[in-house]
Amino acid sequence: MLHVPMIMTMIRFLATCVLGSSFVVQASAQLTFERLLNSGKEPQNWLTYSGDYAGRRFSPLDQINTSNARSLVAKWVYQTAGTGKFETTPLVVDGILFATGQDDRAFALDARTGRPIWLYQRQLPGDIRPCCGRVNRGLAILGDKVFLGTLDAHVIALDAKTGNVIWDVASADYKIGYSFTAAPLAVKNLIVIGVSGGEYGVRGFIDAYDAATGTRKWRFNTVPGPGEPGHDTWEGDSWKVGGAPAWNTGTYDPATNHLFWPTGNPAPSNRGEGRAGDNLYSNSLLALNADTGKLNWYFQYTKHDEHDWDATQVPVMIDTGNKHLIAQANRNGFFYLVDRATGKLLLANPYGKITWSDGKDSEGRPVAKKEASPTLEGHTVCPGALGTTNWMAPTFDPQTGLFYVTARDQCDIFSTAAQPYEAGHAYYGSAYFPSDEAEPYFGALRAIDPSTGQMKWEFRHVSPSWSGVLSTAGGLAFTGDAEGNFIALDAASGKPLWHFQMGGEVYASPMAFAVDGKEYVAIAAGSALYAFGLP
Repeated sequence: MLHVPMIMTMIRFLATCVLGSSFVVQASAQLTFERLLNSGKEPQNWLTYSGDYAGRRFSPLDQINTSNARSLVAKWVYQTAGTGKFETTPLVVDGILFATGQDDRAFALDARTGRPIWLYQRQLPGDIRPCCGRVNRGLAILGDKVFLGTLDAHVIALDAKTGNVIWDVASADYKIGYSFTAAPLAVKNLIVIGVSGGEYGVRGFIDAYDAATGTRKWRFNTVPGPGEPGHDTWEGDSWKVGGAPAWNTGTYDPATNHLFWPTGNPAPSNRGEGRAGDNLYSNSLLALNADTGKLNWYFQYTKHDEHDWDATQVPVMIDTGNKHLIAQANRNGFFYLVDRATGKLLLANPYGKITWSDGKDSEGRPVAKKEASPTLEGHTVCPGALGTTNWMAPTFDPQTGLFYVTARDQCDIFSTAAQPYEAGHAYYGSAYFPSDEAEPYFGALRAIDPSTGQMKWEFRHVSPSWSGVLSTAGGLAFTGDAEGNFIALDAASGKPLWHFQMGGEVYASPMAFAVDGKEYVAIAAGSALYAFGLP
């Protein structure tokens, strides 16, 4: 771990001199579990990856609204000097912003001005094996610590005031493909995180660590071993390299003390031959007891996946009357509603171009057509391997009652051939490339009525976007695009109200916070973190 104490000490000294003693008092405030439970009472803060435990990514702030959004300006910009995809969602606690950058950099800024307070840089081994970029999506915070998962499969606690390492725990062997890219989730006294690495034939897991000591309290293996329920859904020894990583952040229901955590593709991701069966618990939503990691129920979105359709999209908790639901716009092209007490499927409706399924089973679950399986010669399947959506965060707006998701219409030609497993090497079992069957290839922000699964409106991008979405009490939906624009739309109609060119593609999700009574909206683009506000 390369921590640069001299430079950081100077930065902290300068920040303290510039910002004054009030900053020091705020920086020493601790974030309790009670505050996390009641995050809605602190609309000025953004305390978890999705803004709240329900995963809604909705801000109750309304100072910036449909009547004045056109006047938004950049208030400050923080340059990370990093390269590659910048995927973080910042946290804000009492005027201090915490975020991550490429290559496992973590930093704290004054949320008013963007001035740096401290910087931590992980010294990574030269032979790490991240699938999809040297990325990190964010931090968790609890007490006086912030928590980071790393590309070499460690979980680290940093002092929130200084960035100094408090504890550092190795979770798995990065040399065979394990890594962490997701933002952890702090629940009670635990730090929960799911592993990445399904493209390398790892055996996925979700871990919980004691926030004070780093002691691992439980692990849930997302591929069942011998004697465990679901083990018989794997052919032979295929479970040993079965994938099913859990590489995005889940949600938490305090009423039932359950974590809802999504999982990714089985391995090899695009070849089902040799791993016959449903391949549990790949591409599933898991309901886990937060204290023990024990599985209460699961729902599998795509059985025996052969198209890399990870189900790692954030599961969003929605309550309507006496109904307690989980909504997810899945990578396989269907929008799902699941009863979160039982895992029973309530609705599955397409929200993009689909050719892999044309029927449903007795439970209403989409069933794959035999013709959808990859072949040696290759044929076209919709959606393609990137999915109708991917990991980018959706949002649910309780005011409009709509669910918003970044989507794309794309088809790929999937071909397959046998591939032996070799530890530490990519394990796909296939090749795929875009098909002209989905011309023009495009992306859009789509607003879905979760009660029916029907699209209410669509805002088309110039090209497919990797940006997540934020909704606010000001009647706005914020998103970004591949051309570097940050965009504000009317959440009810989809009408664009404002945009700002940031000069770099957006791979992150926006969030909102307030300091000294002034609302800001922040998003990462290119190698910079931007904060916008009213003049």
